[in-house]
Amino acid sequence: MSQAADKYDAQAHKLVAAMTLKEKVGLMTGRALTKLILPIHFLIFKQYNRSPYPNNPVDRLNVPSIKFCDGPRGVVSQNSTCFPVAMARGATFDTALERRVGDVIGKEVIAAGGNYFAGVCINLLRHPAWGRAQEVYGEDPYLLGQMGVSVTKGVQALGVMACLKHFAMNSMENARFKVDVNCSERTLREVYLPHFKDCIDAGAASVMTAYNQVQGEYCGQNEKLLRTILKGEWGFTGFVITDFIWGIYDTVAAAKSGLDIEMPWPIHYGKKLTKAVKAGKVDEKYLDEAAHRITSTTLRFNEILVENGFDQTVVACEEHRQLARLVAEKSMTLLKNSNKVLPLKKSAIKRLAVLGRLAAEECIGDHGSSKVVPPYVITPLEGLKTLLGDDVQIDYCDGSDLELAAKASEAADAVVFVVGNRHSDEGEYITNSKKSPGGDRDNLGLRPQDVALITAASAHNTNTVAVLIGGSAITVSDWDDKVSSILYAYYPGMEGGNALANTLFGLAVPGGKLPFSIPRDSADLPFFDKNAEAIEYGYYHGYTLFDKGNIEPAYAFGYGLSYSQFELSDAHFSTGYQQFVAEVTVKNTGDVTADEVVQLYIGCSESDVDRPKKILRGFDRLELIPGESKRVTLTANFDSMRWFDETTSDWKFEILPYELFIGTSSRDRDLISGLVDVSEAS
Repeated sequence: MSQAADKYDAQAHKLVAAMTLKEKVGLMTGRALTKLILPIHFLIFKQYNRSPYPNNPVDRLNVPSIKFCDGPRGVVSQNSTCFPVAMARGATFDTALERRVGDVIGKEVIAAGGNYFAGVCINLLRHPAWGRAQEVYGEDPYLLGQMGVSVTKGVQALGVMACLKHFAMNSMENARFKVDVNCSERTLREVYLPHFKDCIDAGAASVMTAYNQVQGEYCGQNEKLLRTILKGEWGFTGFVITDFIWGIYDTVAAAKSGLDIEMPWPIHYGKKLTKAVKAGKVDEKYLDEAAHRITSTTLRFNEILVENGFDQTVVACEEHRQLARLVAEKSMTLLKNSNKVLPLKKSAIKRLAVLGRLAAEECIGDHGSSKVVPPYVITPLEGLKTLLGDDVQIDYCDGSDLELAAKASEAADAVVFVVGNRHSDEGEYITNSKKSPGGDRDNLGLRPQDVALITAASAHNTNTVAVLIGGSAITVSDWDDKVSSILYAYYPGMEGGNALANTLFGLAVPGGKLPFSIPRDSADLPFFDKNAEAIEYGYYHGYTLFDKGNIEPAYAFGYGLSYSQFELSDAHFSTGYQQFVAEVTVKNTGDVTADEVVQLYIGCSESDVDRPKKILRGFDRLELIPGESKRVTLTANFDSMRWFDETTSDWKFEILPYELFIGTSSRDRDLISGLVDVSEAS
């Protein structure tokens, strides 16, 4: 423990010793002003987070309350900056950019009167049907951890406490309140928890539990997750809160298991917790521990917070809006570009057909608890009109009239389809909402109407671009041969329309990489049942599953094209002290300045246990001007390649040859590989 931590630990020890039982219980209990007297969907999704949600402070002892603001695509309060969803930001593979996003979010949390950001959503995308996939960074634990660490550091540098969620194994939406998720201990430790530990090691202040069960116990009262692993093995010194309202089911079990705060108001804590203590069912030592964690953490961050005052003038200010646009541009992922149709050239286009209902909609994502309400949203159609002005005639059709769309396509110099998903197709599951049910997807492809639109209109024009809107993989095999180019825009935020227009016309160069795999056939994915009572999560998913089965996806994890070309050469692989080292020279051989993401994967085919062919262990996004070369070095600690031995409950590192792969996607043909011997370096 550092000297500073010792200071707050000592203060908390004295303060908790002076607290009454009522004060300790108050700290452990939310005190939202809105009571449970309205239909819950109205409460959460109409009035949610208009002001921060607090717990009870101890005013007598000057112990402040936490002031909860939700996320993750911005601050869910007031008219905040709406960034692209986390999945889009995962596609940037840019940790420095994500830290800038965290800085903006921290400032706007403070401006909203908050001190706590519950928007570091680092659950793992196991299956693309998951309705809330858009809230996370992708399918790979390492990517999740690196991006989560970056936004955590950005937020917390300003004194705002960052909350990681949802702990753990929350990768389904419709059944989230009931499903029991089971897996082997290796799978839990190696696949579903490492990214949480990365963020804990980076100093995250708080953790939110998930609604689901893990191995037979609800996460909010899961002693193994909270007390044994999080607070015990990992040494987490912050505090744990519930997800809202249905986070725990048993007062005694939750208190004993290490659940520190029930949010947003008392259901099982409050008077019930006081009663349980007085009846001898809960030892007061558990309350002392929780109060100590809450007090020491809030005091530590509050001292930083008071030195960083931000008012309403920073909320969605010009600087923040420009960053939202930049992030959207950096996330754009070019999947296909036959005959180099993109970028479109304004000088060569006098008439542009823009087709699809989503072109004229505000494509910012889910309308559930992560919904940010920015002061404006630029739609794709608006962005194109602003960029092109009166120089280009834009013919817009929503796609409902296929004959009209075909005529617009035939008359145009180029066609832009804007197709995919919207908040009613995927997102937080709102059970009693007919207009915006959200939830998990039944179909991974486009709507039949969108496929019909592409089929009808593309027959009359060869300069066609499909822009995909969505939060996860959308299968393309039934229509991708009908278009020249495919650009994945995700849910691109409040400035998304401008960013998309800039990208389509070459003012911005796409450099995003897929943070998930797109299968050719959904049958190649893990089993998924959105209404499951119980489900088994296997060791493999995403690109590791495709590698395991020697299956070629439609588009691989880490894949993305550019308007330029890059050449990788002179790769060298070695070991340093307790480290793998991979080096390669990257050259921009094209004629435009552009970004490339270099990725490091590591495998160990000679392992004594079943392991993935390769797993991501490093990446670096770099910008190169035409003709420029840079030497890139990526390293990974030996510890990152340990495996969990269930027989000994211990991590093991094998002394054997390791395969290092460096390149531009997880596809074998995009990678250069080599062997290293760790026997001397270890």
